[in-house]
Amino acid sequence: MLTNSQQIISLTGAVILGAAIGLEREFNQKAAGLRTNILICLGACVFTLISRKMGAAFEGSSTRIAAHIVGGIGFIGAGAIIRDRGGIHGITTAATIWLVASIGVSCGAGFYLLAIIATTFAIIALSGLGPLEKKFTEH
Repeated sequence: MLTNSQQIISLTGAVILGAAIGLEREFNQKAAGLRTNILICLGACVFTLISRKMGAAFEGSSTRIAAHIVGGIGFIGAGAIIRDRGGIHGITTAATIWLVASIGVSCGAGFYLLAIIATTFAIIALSGLGPLEKKFTEH
């Protein structure tokens, strides 16, 4: 069974890591910014903590809720994608939402190093690769 301090560490980690990615999105004025990324990361963490507690209490699988988080978050990500005459927009936002949920699951499962490394790589990809991407797309 998880102790209260383990749960607090998981929840705090989810808020901090979700905020780190959310700040990058906020600075770049994207639709899913600080609050959205915190809530997604925190929500995925809470569902994972619940799943772990229920799995331990009822001797069941603790992976079922996590599996449904992936599908459920896809629904939110799909809402971020917009198609118009100029092309498709919001795919990076949808992918970020999906990744932030996985970071929340990692925190809830106690995989803090994995969550920190994933967050670091995400911030590098989101902020550091933008100029490089523009360089390749400019003709």
